Amino acid sequence: MSSRSDALRIAILSPPWFAVPPVRYGGIEAVVSLLTEGLVANGHEVTLFAAGNSRTSAQLSFVHDEAPSGQLGMSQPELLHSLALLERADDFDVISDHSGPLGLTISGLVATPSVHTVHGAVGGEPGRLYQSITNVIGERARLVSLTLSQRAPMPALPWFANVPNAVDLSAHPCRARSGGSYLFWLGRMSPDKGAEDAIAVARRAGLPLVLAGKMSDPAEKEYFEQHVRPKLDDEIRYVGEVDGTERVRLLHGSRALLFPISWEEPFGLVMIEAMACGVPVIATRRGSVPEVIEHGRTGFIVDSLDEMVERIGDATAIDPRDCRRSVERRFAPERMVDRYVDAFRRAVNESADPAAGRLETVALSA
Repeated sequence: MSSRSDALRIAILSPPWFAVPPVRYGGIEAVVSLLTEGLVANGHEVTLFAAGNSRTSAQLSFVHDEAPSGQLGMSQPELLHSLALLERADDFDVISDHSGPLGLTISGLVATPSVHTVHGAVGGEPGRLYQSITNVIGERARLVSLTLSQRAPMPALPWFANVPNAVDLSAHPCRARSGGSYLFWLGRMSPDKGAEDAIAVARRAGLPLVLAGKMSDPAEKEYFEQHVRPKLDDEIRYVGEVDGTERVRLLHGSRALLFPISWEEPFGLVMIEAMACGVPVIATRRGSVPEVIEHGRTGFIVDSLDEMVERIGDATAIDPRDCRRSVERRFAPERMVDRYVDAFRRAVNESADPAAGRLETVALSA
């Protein structure tokens, strides 16, 4: 715990779209909640800028009484939310920004040092946007990656630290034994998340499949209606967007979590949620997967759907305790909080003495 003298005054800017912690969907918000509570527990003075229906032991500052989820992606709710922090920036030693490119842009308008966590991919158009913003705000841009693979499309961006996400271990108890009567898929209803591929794998393996996750945006609904709903039956079920308790129950009853992604996933929080529950993950070799899964110990990394089918038979040989121990060692909240505090202190010191230069301490996930 920090002493009174070295405690930091920290502003945490969460996206406004979902409460912190989230009730159902909201991976960023789940991580922000763990970070906020961990910082408060360590004696720091923390103000969380989030939706008004958030729950936190920090001071809560909000513009929107309820998370404006129905306006997701609209500029005005996000701008009003970010400006509330801008007006109070001088009250803090450092800003921990999780809000996206807009928050990063606004950080260039204030003297308070900011550390911006990139929660999305930086390939293509998002990467060009980040490059443009960092070109404008210069040395005030300090970016945190979630995995080293996330940086690959834009390695020249001003990366400041690498801090893998964490999972609430108390909310994800480890099951007693391996096995399970069905396969499980959890994610957004998006082609790159692989729900359709998970169905194909389950069919070929001759096992039931439970699908769960977010389906609220028009594109998600269209994908579901065209590619998923026609394939549902007694063996392939979609149970909707589930809360944390139901998610854990479904994980505990599954043989393995299928993660057949077809994009460069920046992190993939569901993987460590499954592993914390003692459930192996079978995932395609894309993005963060090789940094998260310990092949043969906490799951399997595959290069094709054929190999994914083959590895299902090996899933029962994975010891749930090994999955759990891996998460405790690599993705515990305390470890994540310590890494962020290190980044915050470096940002504060660098801001006070620009001549000191920037030395990144790369925090590996392993």
